[in-house]
Amino acid sequence: MKFKTNMLLAACCLFSISIFATESLPKPKLVVGVVVDQMRWDYLYRYYDRYSDTGFKRLLNEGFSSDNTLIDYIPTYTAIGHSTIYTGSVPAVHGIAGNDFIIQATGESMYCTQDDDVVGVGGGAGKIGKQSPKNLLVSTVTDQLRLATNFQSKVIGIAIKDRGGILPAGHFANAAYWFDGETGNWITSTFYMNDLPKWVKSFNKKKVADDYFKQGWKTLFPIDTYVLSTADDNDYEETYKGEDKPVFPRDLVKLKKENGYDLIKATPFGNSLTLDFAKEAIESEQLGKNPAGVTDFLAVSLSSTDYVGHQFAINSVEIEDTYLRLDRDLGAFLAYLDEKVGKGNYTFFLTADHGAAHNPKYFADQKGNSGYFSTLSAKEELNNKLEKKFKEKDIIKSLTNYQVHLNNTLIAEKDLDEEDIRELIVKEMKKIEGIAFVTDMDKAALSSIPLKIRERIVNGYNIKRSGVIQYILEPQWYSGRKDGKGTTHGTWGSYDAHIPAIFMGWGVKQGNTLRETHMTDIAPTIASILRIEAPNGNIGTPIIEAIDIKE
Repeated sequence: MKFKTNMLLAACCLFSISIFATESLPKPKLVVGVVVDQMRWDYLYRYYDRYSDTGFKRLLNEGFSSDNTLIDYIPTYTAIGHSTIYTGSVPAVHGIAGNDFIIQATGESMYCTQDDDVVGVGGGAGKIGKQSPKNLLVSTVTDQLRLATNFQSKVIGIAIKDRGGILPAGHFANAAYWFDGETGNWITSTFYMNDLPKWVKSFNKKKVADDYFKQGWKTLFPIDTYVLSTADDNDYEETYKGEDKPVFPRDLVKLKKENGYDLIKATPFGNSLTLDFAKEAIESEQLGKNPAGVTDFLAVSLSSTDYVGHQFAINSVEIEDTYLRLDRDLGAFLAYLDEKVGKGNYTFFLTADHGAAHNPKYFADQKGNSGYFSTLSAKEELNNKLEKKFKEKDIIKSLTNYQVHLNNTLIAEKDLDEEDIRELIVKEMKKIEGIAFVTDMDKAALSSIPLKIRERIVNGYNIKRSGVIQYILEPQWYSGRKDGKGTTHGTWGSYDAHIPAIFMGWGVKQGNTLRETHMTDIAPTIASILRIEAPNGNIGTPIIEAIDIKE
């Protein structure tokens, strides 16, 4: 009897040990995801010699860099990129078909995070406050973390752009915050809460943006050392409102009178402000110190790199200075995480939602092939030809997102032959200068388009939110007005679709790979590190070379 009792006690002890081992499964205290809006992959190395040891170099030296990470779809826009990074999915599945898209059944234009059933909190009068993740059709890795921990994990999204804060944070986030350029406040919507937390109100009262304006914007180093950029005064850059020439130094206090708080978005200090707010969120929400012992998640998007790029183009002193300053800001932010969460206790990743092209005029001036595609002229020309055959005006509704959107209501009411309409559009678009390929999406799989481009076309096509015809421009061409300033993105080219993907910290090996990986692989990689289910629309594969899970 005594022997049986001892055996029973031993079995109970083993069972207790087993339970304890399960409960103490190693995991990071915090995951921090940083999306650098419009960061081309080559920016990691273009300015490498001028980076400090604490920012980008630290990520590359201590972390794992997937150096051949490509975007899986077209068009390459901000909302799609943020959605894809965090869902491991593509527009065909996750539904975010552009920053703006058209609901094909009704013809209604829809902003990616538009939600007319909510209102702004803390500011955000009108559309800027009426935002939520409602239009995202699948879960995010942040959603999966909340589900896996029975909603004990805290998830917060932060970005100057509403879409940059909302879409990564997912449907179940505790909060998402974005910047109101009218008031200079960080705001949210009633989707998340009815009143701002005290710490957000306190931060807003400080008007930190004003402190940055007082510094002005002069180059971090002597301007004659910016040898990787074009001359400061050139024809490719857009001025700020109230500015005669796009040159350094800038009196930001003076320019604020013309531009308001929106000014900070198109300066490197918008990134600084965002990281200041992120630090405050970590401190005030005690991220990484969850009493339940579960992992928290902070999703940060740095939007100012995109605004600066759009305004000044990629070969500008402004872009070079922005990345040199961002390098320092990242170094300070990583040091803050080391102190507050503990080095080795957090998982950090950095990527981008898309890249950017050279300004076409700049490219042409260097004797390269490039150009601007006028969607307005093309739409007018095509509608005129359609009217001659079908006797109806405005059969094409839009050429947005490099797609042809038809006036489906008109076609139905007038009983027009849609197949004939599509056939004529494809035939005529092939003749337009700057267009490389055109395909009817019902025939895309059989079209004479290189396989890799064709796959991206199919991945980017959402049957309910995308146009029925896709057109592809020649390399270094993009939609815009002739001789337009600055730059943009949206195409399949490597300059738009090759992005950084660096992981560092808990659960990450040191190293790099040149194996082709994809934007869709980022979410399942993080899910694997956290040992949670991948998002429910995921089509990506974990980057196994990057993972080093502690037992």
